[in-house]
Amino acid sequence: MQNISYFLDYLFWNTNEFGFHLTNVLLHISSGILLYFLLRQLILSFLLPRASQPVRQMALKRIPWISHAAFLIALLWTVHPVHSAAIDYISGRADSLAFVFASAGWLLFLQARQTTNRIGRVSIYFSAAASGLLALCSREIAIVWVLIFVAHLLFVERQIRSRTRISAVVCCLGIVLMYVGLRQLPSAKPTFPAPEVFTPPVRAVLMVRALGDYGRLMVWPSNLYMERTVVANPIHYQNHQTWRSTIGTEYLSILGLAVLAILFLGSIKKDRWQAMRVFGAAWFIAAYLPISNIMQLNATAAEHWLYLPSVGLLIFGAGFLFQLPIRFHRLVTIFAALAVLALGSRSFIRSSDWVNEETFYKRTFEAGSRSARVAVNLGQVYTARGAYAEAEQIFRSVLEQNPDYPVAQNNLASVLARQGKNKEAEVLFAVIEKNSKRTRQEYPRTWIGALNLASVRHNAHQDDSALTILERAHNDYPEVWELIRLKAEILREKQGADVALNLVENFARANWWHQNAALALGRLYAQSGDAERADAALRLASRLDVHDTEALRLMVEIRLRANKLDDAFQIQRRAVARQPDQPSQYVLLSDILEKMGRNVEARAELAKASYLRSLVQTDTVAN
Repeated sequence: MQNISYFLDYLFWNTNEFGFHLTNVLLHISSGILLYFLLRQLILSFLLPRASQPVRQMALKRIPWISHAAFLIALLWTVHPVHSAAIDYISGRADSLAFVFASAGWLLFLQARQTTNRIGRVSIYFSAAASGLLALCSREIAIVWVLIFVAHLLFVERQIRSRTRISAVVCCLGIVLMYVGLRQLPSAKPTFPAPEVFTPPVRAVLMVRALGDYGRLMVWPSNLYMERTVVANPIHYQNHQTWRSTIGTEYLSILGLAVLAILFLGSIKKDRWQAMRVFGAAWFIAAYLPISNIMQLNATAAEHWLYLPSVGLLIFGAGFLFQLPIRFHRLVTIFAALAVLALGSRSFIRSSDWVNEETFYKRTFEAGSRSARVAVNLGQVYTARGAYAEAEQIFRSVLEQNPDYPVAQNNLASVLARQGKNKEAEVLFAVIEKNSKRTRQEYPRTWIGALNLASVRHNAHQDDSALTILERAHNDYPEVWELIRLKAEILREKQGADVALNLVENFARANWWHQNAALALGRLYAQSGDAERADAALRLASRLDVHDTEALRLMVEIRLRANKLDDAFQIQRRAVARQPDQPSQYVLLSDILEKMGRNVEARAELAKASYLRSLVQTDTVAN
């Protein structure tokens, strides 16, 4: 579902980041609204566990504080800054997607119970089941939603008939089994680097530390950053500067035990709202366990993992506040409003960390992260703007701590090559290529060293050496397009397009969805004189990327060589529609119109191109 949402964003917004961020914001707002409606029903279920649904709806109208409380809880959750990564980070929307579909499915189930029309009721139940499946397809954490729903259905809802409960549980089981089946569909699954392996005693310590870190962030979210860890690196104790930021990790275990004690004591305290506190604690624990380090993950802690568990903590806290005497309700409301303002302000400040790449990486380090990946990304920012000396210093410092980190080695080699230090760069590329079989188990994209080394040899006109390197790398990484593309390009230059065709054809046949492969195949067919196959491949490439115009340009060239001016005109009009802000598209359209003898229209298109160029020049002067 996350990929589908990106497809839709790309369809409407092309590469405009604003649209992608807008989708994230709308998803989070939708999650908050759905949580409000769900909380109203949950509070009613604890207040009136044996009441029928119509009675509860009447109570909802006559007891306004239920809606007010649900609103404040949902608002606190919505503005909490720990959710920043799920909103500001485009790739973090999976949590929001799962939340929207899961909470919507739960609400649809409740709505179906109130529907008297049989067809309508069945339709709503089906929609609820479909929503649950979409939640699972959004993120695996939605399985926790299913468990929470079933637990509430079996242990809290006392007025539902046994038949309805059994049917709902069976349906939930069916949804999970369907999801498991969908997970088996890809014939070749992506491989991920193996994370660090911890012994059971260490894992237990990390679980308690993570609990302490999450509890602290929920109450006092002052130190927020990506690439969090609850592992204390012994190297950081060797100097005073890193010692101060690392020693706090040791105290997280105490905080974690304190959080456990609060959850336990709150759950055994007997009063009218005990069931709500037990449910909130169970919600939190159920959502926390998958991210607690009980199993191997790609990190030991992450703020956005609190997206679902935080709801349980807020329900647990509300269970304490609801038992207070009525005279304290106004004070609690004022305190909640102040908390909303404070958390909202902190979220605003946190969002400013994401204003651009350099600011984000620098503030991440200032907040305490010692991630090698963040350091490498900052070095890449410096490389992109030509600050090679600063980038080299960063990459070398990363390699001092992580000598075999291939991503840092590759970036350092690239920076050295840009500074004219080609010999040292080539040595580094060779080291990456040599160690790739060993490092691929721990790091991604270890084939990059072989690719860059082959590029260096190709640029030095040592094509036989480059092909040997690529052949060896291709045997280890048969599905990496970048390796196939470079090998095909070298073969095309040395032996012609027909020799390179077989290599690209095999990849494109196995990966029909790969736009770059289809585009390259179309070029090779065109160069080998097979216009029909070239046209078919380029049409596919054009359909695979609805904003790309390169495939259309090549199709226009083929039509012009065949003197099919009408076809070329129609295709180029599509290119203009895809890139209406590019002067080159109007120039090519003008050339086609001129060849067709439509000189007035050709001059009009040239005028549009000139106007767009003038806008660009004006904007450049203004900046």
